[in-house]
Amino acid sequence: MNVHVDGIPAVEPSMYRYDEFDQSFVNARVEQFRGQVSRRLEGKLTEDEFKPLRLMNGLYHQLHAYMLRVAVPYGTLSARQMRMLAHIAQKYDRGYGHFTTRQNIQYSWIRLEDAADILADLASVEMHAIQTSGNCIRNTTTDQYAGAAADELADPRPVCELIRQWSTLHPEFTFLPRKFKIAVTGSPNDRAAVKVHDIGLRLHLNGQGLPGWEVIVGGGQGRTPVVGVTVRDWLPEADLLPYLTAIMRVYNLDGRRDNKYKARIKILVQEMGVDAFRDAVEHEFAAAPKDTVEVDARELAHISAYFVPPAFERLEAFVPETEEKKLASREFRQWIKANTFAHKQPGYTIVNASLKPAGGIPGDATTEQMLAIADLADTYSFGEVRVTHAQNLTLPHVRTRDLIEVWEALQANGMADANIGLIGDIIACPGLDYCSLATARSIPVAQEISRRFADITRQHDIGALKLNISGCINACGHHHVGHIGILGVDKKGREFYQITLGGSSANETTIGEILGPGFGAGEIAGAVETVVDTYLRVRRDPSEEFLTTWRRLGATPFKEALYADAGH
Repeated sequence: MNVHVDGIPAVEPSMYRYDEFDQSFVNARVEQFRGQVSRRLEGKLTEDEFKPLRLMNGLYHQLHAYMLRVAVPYGTLSARQMRMLAHIAQKYDRGYGHFTTRQNIQYSWIRLEDAADILADLASVEMHAIQTSGNCIRNTTTDQYAGAAADELADPRPVCELIRQWSTLHPEFTFLPRKFKIAVTGSPNDRAAVKVHDIGLRLHLNGQGLPGWEVIVGGGQGRTPVVGVTVRDWLPEADLLPYLTAIMRVYNLDGRRDNKYKARIKILVQEMGVDAFRDAVEHEFAAAPKDTVEVDARELAHISAYFVPPAFERLEAFVPETEEKKLASREFRQWIKANTFAHKQPGYTIVNASLKPAGGIPGDATTEQMLAIADLADTYSFGEVRVTHAQNLTLPHVRTRDLIEVWEALQANGMADANIGLIGDIIACPGLDYCSLATARSIPVAQEISRRFADITRQHDIGALKLNISGCINACGHHHVGHIGILGVDKKGREFYQITLGGSSANETTIGEILGPGFGAGEIAGAVETVVDTYLRVRRDPSEEFLTTWRRLGATPFKEALYADAGH
């Protein structure tokens, strides 16, 4: 049984837990890295010698300090683990952490001499930073509502865990041509952006009702944004790891290593052609020994036993007190509409905690907020928390009758902004304020735009609108798939911001279209407001969402309004 820091027993969440081997392995890695850090501090290792060692443990050197990226496998955390993340923020950082689009958390002000102690603290709650950097298979991500959503076919997290165990320090795939990202969804409504990953897996049921995976390869963003292509429409679940191994072998052998900008699998698929790439994978798959399939099936069954649903009560879906509160309070009604999602179990609701206050830094959570979420998880959500792709947090299993209390607690801790999926729910990378790769600032732009649209009622009148900001071409803010995307670039020492429209990472994935010349740092928030005002003017009616209007009318009305207004 998990135990709180203060000794109070916690609810056992539905998630994978370390066995003796897992714990010994992670502990050994911590001590190995402690020795490496000591040699670096003593001058026995140069920075060039130390760099690959620290990156293997998730430690980056950013503009001002070291940054540690901690793995949150498929975005699932226990309350106990969240408390440890809060402890690390308080003791080793500046009282906050930054949740990322890959469902991880980053700490931006780490001292090298503390790094091994942080990893030891993480290991004490079954966490680590292994493979959060480097040319390896990174954290496998999934739908933040996995195991809870009413529209789900099956919980994809056991398969995510199987992939995590298969890919961790895999002897063939530790030094790939480039970093590699896998996303998985068990829902017909894609909330995991599977088509813009190196490999995307989407669960389908065949004619006999058996589960299998659509395998999508070659998606990605960055310098060359590409929507992935399907190489298998339906792959039996038993063949999943052998088929993934075949894909990885083709990529590892044939992927470019002479140019890091052309080293991603999306470039290989384009250069070979989809049919030739598929043939190469099928050939590799056919030649592979099949004696591992039974082992994989047994291991998947073993892992699945950790993900049994919580002990749900039998409850009525209709809660009079909740409905009365919705009628009485517009604020609560807006929060219910934006920040909750339908649960598969009657009488339960999925609740999203917003980390996007007006004028705040998207994705940042303070020590106090992390502790508050941990307490709420233990009290109301079976000890379980999720990290979302949009840099928010989710309580996946809240009784509908408890929604008022949860809302009030989130309000008290600054996490109840009713803006999930709206223009205030901005995704942004750290940009030039922290990142050594960035060419422009993202955070001040996000803050200014969020202040302009701070009125929650106005956000609800605008409707569903995803705005994503990246501070460089690497696209860590996923601007290519924002309904409105903003890319910051440097032009002769000045920051300019390019606007794209029409991107989406949902079922009909699209890459946004560049509208025209960029805008200066002082102009970009006004330009976004012009785009939104144009949408409100040309949409058919309030029910027509931004993306629908864009797909109906195209760029013309937005270009005319934007560049006439800007004087371009």
